[in-house]
Amino acid sequence: MATDAARIEAFIEMLAAERGAARNTLAAYRRDLQDFAGGLDGPLAAAGEEDIRRYLAKLARAGRAASTSARRVSALRQFFRFLYAEGVRTDDPSARIDSPRRSRPLPKVLSEDEVERLLAAARRVEGPEGLRLIALMEVLYATGLRVTELLSLPYPALTGERRYLVVCGKGGRERMVPLSEPSIQALVEYEAVRPHFAAARAGAAPWLFPSRSKSGHLTRQRFAQLVDVLAASAGIAPSRVSPHTLRHAFASHLLARGADLRAVQMMLGHADISTTQIYTHVLQERLRALVEEHHPLAR
Repeated sequence: MATDAARIEAFIEMLAAERGAARNTLAAYRRDLQDFAGGLDGPLAAAGEEDIRRYLAKLARAGRAASTSARRVSALRQFFRFLYAEGVRTDDPSARIDSPRRSRPLPKVLSEDEVERLLAAARRVEGPEGLRLIALMEVLYATGLRVTELLSLPYPALTGERRYLVVCGKGGRERMVPLSEPSIQALVEYEAVRPHFAAARAGAAPWLFPSRSKSGHLTRQRFAQLVDVLAASAGIAPSRVSPHTLRHAFASHLLARGADLRAVQMMLGHADISTTQIYTHVLQERLRALVEEHHPLAR
């Protein structure tokens, strides 16, 4: 009989091979299933509906966020559907389990002035580190890339005479994202010092932002540390700033200046526009301002 660990790994392999799930997603699902299995009296493959309900109640008592519980329900649901499809089970114990209701909090968004202060602070950093930091921040704000997409960009990602980036996003979906003039200039200046970072590790040359890390490119953790220091230098609370905050700023500022929601969806790489609609509060503010400014009765 297969062990719990073997069942989980078979499921993870399926997600990676057939659905192209991202590495972070696979790691999260593995942790979720291991956590659930750790509280069972019997094997994971034999768990029932009541086991799942008790597990969710335990998460609620522990004060876990509804978003965390919802993700774990999703992991369990997909896992048991996988077992059913493989003929390991003849039923799906998660079929009648509802996902916890979760609110969608508005993303932390920086003002255009605050973003400019961050970019100005990056320009004050000297040497190769400074040129790399400017390129990272300019590209992130110009494209709205996920931080993992930015840091894992291959060196040949620049195309069309540097006007576009070719990005491989979630699920292996490729998209082309236009670059702004400041980001193009930042990349040109960074390229002159890129060998300084590429020479630090053999085999790092394929990456646009190489480093000494195991992956060969700059890590999320290191970039987050750099952004924390940058925020403090710009006089902004580091708790309000992260690489992901720049992605939110990109989307919010585009919409505030009249961009189409579908176009923003494509540039962000969202498979479903419902994910992009978290930014509709920006559209609502813009429409309210238009009415107040132009409607005769608003005066």
